Amino acid sequence: MSPETIRANYERIRSEVGESVTVVAATKYVALEDMRLLAEAGVEVVGENRAQELERKHAEYGDTFRWHFIGHLQSNKVKVVNRSCELVHSLDSDSTASRLAVPALVEVNLAGESSKSGVAPEDVPRLLDLYGDVRGLMTMPPETRDPEASRPYFIRLRKLAEEHGLKELSMGTSQDYRVAAEEGATFVRVGSILYGE
Repeated sequence: MSPETIRANYERIRSEVGESVTVVAATKYVALEDMRLLAEAGVEVVGENRAQELERKHAEYGDTFRWHFIGHLQSNKVKVVNRSCELVHSLDSDSTASRLAVPALVEVNLAGESSKSGVAPEDVPRLLDLYGDVRGLMTMPPETRDPEASRPYFIRLRKLAEEHGLKELSMGTSQDYRVAAEEGATFVRVGSILYGE
């Protein structure tokens, strides 16, 4: 992993998704000491999946990046996120909503996959009532080799957001970020495609 490779990939991804989409560098598999390579490459927004890692990385690189939390958030880890992040992409429970103090996106499990977090589409209004600072929605479609297979999920998420007057859409990962951008994503979460793995 080199800053030059990351920078080239980052610039390419940004040009592919356009100005209105924020590229969030997923750092789940980025070692603490490699975070500096992201900074050297010009990455601005990072998304961490685990609260413990977020705490470690933020302690070292606090002001270097804008921090998002993109993993499943347990209510007992909310304090760490409240201290470090400008946005949580994965609000999906009443207990987390009661402790959260930063803007959030509600994670919606559109495919009904038991292995994934998120609420059913019909539960979105309940979380909107519970938490006053919901900016939008997030989803993770089933894993696929064909980016087009994700499009129906992205369309459904966009329509659901429109129904509730929500502006932000976090959808699309390394497998399907271009399709997500075409369907109105405002955030894409990329890892392997960014690091050239």
